[in-house]
Amino acid sequence: MKFASLGSGSEGNCWLFECGAEKAPTRLMVDCGFAVKETVARLERVGIDPQAVDAIVVTHEHGDHIGGVFKFSRKFGTPVYLTHGTWRAALRSRLTEPDYLETGRVVLIDSHSPIQIKKLTLHPFPVPHDAAEPIQMLIESSAGFITGILTDCGSATAHLVGMLNRAHALILESNHCPEMLSNSPYPPSLKKRVSGDYGHLSNQVACDILKRLTSGNLRFVVAAHLSKTTNCKDVVQQMWHEVLSPRGIGFDIACQEAGFAWRSLDPTAFAA
Repeated sequence: MKFASLGSGSEGNCWLFECGAEKAPTRLMVDCGFAVKETVARLERVGIDPQAVDAIVVTHEHGDHIGGVFKFSRKFGTPVYLTHGTWRAALRSRLTEPDYLETGRVVLIDSHSPIQIKKLTLHPFPVPHDAAEPIQMLIESSAGFITGILTDCGSATAHLVGMLNRAHALILESNHCPEMLSNSPYPPSLKKRVSGDYGHLSNQVACDILKRLTSGNLRFVVAAHLSKTTNCKDVVQQMWHEVLSPRGIGFDIACQEAGFAWRSLDPTAFAA
């Protein structure tokens, strides 16, 4: 399996996963918060034809994650997987029309049940976030390599930590520095939302989660969804280095403009 990001942050999020033989790979997109034209341009940058995307899985209905999903799906015929709550929220926000369900391109999923998309198995799990029925997930290749995703989450539950403990690689939100958030120009209501139990993970909470992943599986982590206003890449770099480097776990940081280039990790390296 390999994975990449088209961009990560409040202006748009999109992750790509690829698994299988070069002639017939499974290509999965998680979220699409960019306009179709921008998404196509970013896909070209990582060498992917939009027609080659097998499915889009949506984590929740906020615009920076779902904004381009249905327009992309209509243009390229890409199936969309999302929870019942996210589908209803998308209808309320007029991001799509009820009759699109009848096209067969919308697949409603349960937030606790595995999903098979060609050579990839998805293991969704619910998370605390201020959305209708948000999920994050583990993505498992046919060879048993597991990548976890946890962004847009306000607090660390025992269940989500238990799920992430299975991962060999992890995409983890490190959204804000509490002090920078407190001193930011954001209105009080937004500060309260971001820092709340249903908001976004601070650098400190992200590091706490990493410390709790003790299975020995984890080998590589990507810091994601950094705020441009209330965070600093250098701060994240230092904090994550202190937590991960002593354990021999590599990491990198995804950005809004360029995302994160393809990262390929050999699943045989994680054999017991």
